[in-house]
Amino acid sequence: MKIVSSLHAVGALALLSLSPVAQCADIPAATPQSVTVIKAGRLIDVATGKVRENQSIVVQGRTITAVGPALSTAIPAGASIIDLSNQTVLPGLIDTHTHITSDPTTPPYHGYGISDPRRALKGARFARDTLLAGVTTIRNVGAEGFTDVALRDAVNDGDVIGPRMLVSGPAIGITGGHCDDNMMAPEFDHRGEGVADGVDAVRAMVRRNIKYGADVIKYCGTGGVFSKGDTPGAQQYTPEEVAALINEAHLAGRRVAVHAHGADGIKIAIRAGVDTVEHASLIDDEGLELAKKNGTWLSMDIYNTEYTQSEGPKRGELEEFLKKDRDIAQAQRDNFRKAVQKGIKLTMGTDAGVYRHGDNPKQLAWMVKYGMTPMQAIQAATKVGAEALGIGKSVGQIAPGYSADIIAVPADPLADVSVLEHVTFVMKEGAVYKQ
Repeated sequence: MKIVSSLHAVGALALLSLSPVAQCADIPAATPQSVTVIKAGRLIDVATGKVRENQSIVVQGRTITAVGPALSTAIPAGASIIDLSNQTVLPGLIDTHTHITSDPTTPPYHGYGISDPRRALKGARFARDTLLAGVTTIRNVGAEGFTDVALRDAVNDGDVIGPRMLVSGPAIGITGGHCDDNMMAPEFDHRGEGVADGVDAVRAMVRRNIKYGADVIKYCGTGGVFSKGDTPGAQQYTPEEVAALINEAHLAGRRVAVHAHGADGIKIAIRAGVDTVEHASLIDDEGLELAKKNGTWLSMDIYNTEYTQSEGPKRGELEEFLKKDRDIAQAQRDNFRKAVQKGIKLTMGTDAGVYRHGDNPKQLAWMVKYGMTPMQAIQAATKVGAEALGIGKSVGQIAPGYSADIIAVPADPLADVSVLEHVTFVMKEGAVYKQ
């Protein structure tokens, strides 16, 4: 209750402190009666991979009701007109891997002095930064104290502005593993909130996360970079524990994301029916074939090492973590290229929170650098991402019946995808947040 109350209090502050680019001190919610017509000079149709010229997009309330040529699409009486005839228009971006309440500038060990309510309030600012960067949907995969659940609810209630959020609450992991907290001395007897060992315990932890509001279940199937004393490639959880965890989540209608750098942990997860593999840095050829066969999405954060290696030493990041990042970074990028070549389903999952929130679109240029066309990268960050999250029938496209999540840039992202790092227009669910 304290977290939710704090978020209600910060709502007014967040709205009043909008940057000038948003051009308003308050954000009106779209209503079922409001009608807006967007005139789009170029519209990227992510479903077909085509670009349509001179289109009109009719938005009623929160939903797109019509899309068609500007000359033949009727403009409803009383509609507001937004003229983007000199811009390229596309669906709002989707980031499938964030840590929205995490502050990447916090030095090691300083985080122990940050309370859960304070994390939630930081998250309110980070959510705003993310939305104004053109990311209209995120999946948050790991947050202490269910702070991401509180933030999601605050966004949904209009107390703060931010992207649509699907959230996991605390990530689940083994004692001493990546999802535990191994930074403190034994006499403190401290452990991560999501630690669960054994089949019965992992089932109970899944149930607990769902009880307190998780939309998705996240677990750690291998070691990681920012965890003391383990190695990224090492398997964590037995096949029996993984099967029980995924089964329990699926029984409750929740999708499962696995943090997995190592090849064995990836394959165990895919064989057990995991929905998405996060990082997938050291995936081997067998794992790639399994992902292809099973239709498993890979969410590979191939940009963030640039931030970790440049900024990590400045904030006193442990050399153990920096070395692990250096050791796997290029392997992950090379495996991303292999996954593209094999036609495996890839999303834009950035690990924002390890680097600055709002810089999410910077990953798109790296996705192109390592094998995607600009159109493929945009599709990964829109249509494919929505499908991975289970919301592909209502989010991720500019088409009738879809949520009015729309962004625009003055240049052509198919010629240079990095222009999406500087969006000039953001609409989420029919409300304009940046113009």
